[in-house]
Amino acid sequence: MRIELPDQKFKYVTENSQECNSETAFVLTTQNEKYLQNAKENDAHSIVKIEEIAELFGINKIKIIGITGTNGKTTTASAIYSFLLDLGYKAAMQGTRGLFMNDEVAEGKTLTTPSVLNTYKHIYQAVTEGCEYFIMEVSSHAIVQKRIEGINFELKILTNITQDHLDYHKTLGEYIAVKNSFFQDEGKKLINKDEPRAAFNIKNTFTYGIEHPATFRLMAYSLNNASSGIIQHFQEIVPFTASLHGFFNLYNLMAAISAVQIITGKKLEEVANVVDNFAGVSGRMEQVCEAPNVIVDFAHTPDGMQQVLNALKEKELLVVFGAGGDRDKSKRALMGRVAASLAKKTYITSDNPRNEDPQLIVEDILEGIEDKSNIIVELNRKKAIEMALDDQEENEVVVILGKGDESYQIIYDEKIPFDDREVVRELLNI
Repeated sequence: MRIELPDQKFKYVTENSQECNSETAFVLTTQNEKYLQNAKENDAHSIVKIEEIAELFGINKIKIIGITGTNGKTTTASAIYSFLLDLGYKAAMQGTRGLFMNDEVAEGKTLTTPSVLNTYKHIYQAVTEGCEYFIMEVSSHAIVQKRIEGINFELKILTNITQDHLDYHKTLGEYIAVKNSFFQDEGKKLINKDEPRAAFNIKNTFTYGIEHPATFRLMAYSLNNASSGIIQHFQEIVPFTASLHGFFNLYNLMAAISAVQIITGKKLEEVANVVDNFAGVSGRMEQVCEAPNVIVDFAHTPDGMQQVLNALKEKELLVVFGAGGDRDKSKRALMGRVAASLAKKTYITSDNPRNEDPQLIVEDILEGIEDKSNIIVELNRKKAIEMALDDQEENEVVVILGKGDESYQIIYDEKIPFDDREVVRELLNI
């Protein structure tokens, strides 16, 4: 990807050595330094370090908020974005769902955190559109691979740390260390005080929490008819209501409310007043149908599944899920254990098998389940969903986990159209 930068000695910049020529400068990053010689061989106009061009992209003209954590990044980012827009600010958001600017979709789904230059390009677009804030999800992969080089964050946020991506990080200890490495500087930080694995530089640190004393504390809450709560921030005590369901979403809302108050300096009451306008994120605790009650969620970790199913524990649950191929195998049995312990009936199926045999993935899941009397295995995901819908009785909830608003299924290297929500609508004729 070549990016045109006006009024420079070079016409374009790129991080791909193959795209270099006499008009194109090669942007040297930690990720691409091994291709430096190739860039020179392709007659790169010049070699520039990523930090050297930050100013050209207007990075210092916008306040950047970075959010990391195992779960909740997308919902927290989306809530911050929504609150800022409702408070009259111009804002952009980059993450799993794509790039959004001033309430418009600017680019479709991409990596949680794109390459360095892609992020710089998005920031440049946001600055051009007059945005004051740029909210971005920061994945653990991006931290390790230094895909956030040269970015000065106005605020860094930690949602939580539970098991994920051990196919890449190898050990939980390494994964925890990577997440915490994001919070070792002296910049402003907002940390979940109830996360015992959090380790951070205490300078310029704000906290939010429910169980422990924090800068922003949820004093009381209710989960009847979505959610509501009362936040205390020093002498300010403010109520809020929200349309989001589930205890875990109280943390996401707390992070978002706290963050917006910190970065804007608005009174907490002003921020709380716009919370109810946020309708949530597509594919996250999304009710596809009310009668029969069918919910789709992106949860694909043991903790994520537990949070979602616990949020619905007053109901009898029929749970459909699988596990992704070519990913952390150690979480599969744990996911099986969570589903079997909280569901009335569990339908184990295929997720995104990629290059793995779906049957072997299922066998890994089954290892975590002792009593298999209420377990059904059906590798065809559409059939598994259909079986759950057929078995569903009044007052039971079908919960389909793992893919959320994904519109495809990855089998080998091919993306085959498949959307859990559309499948439900087709099967129920709605």
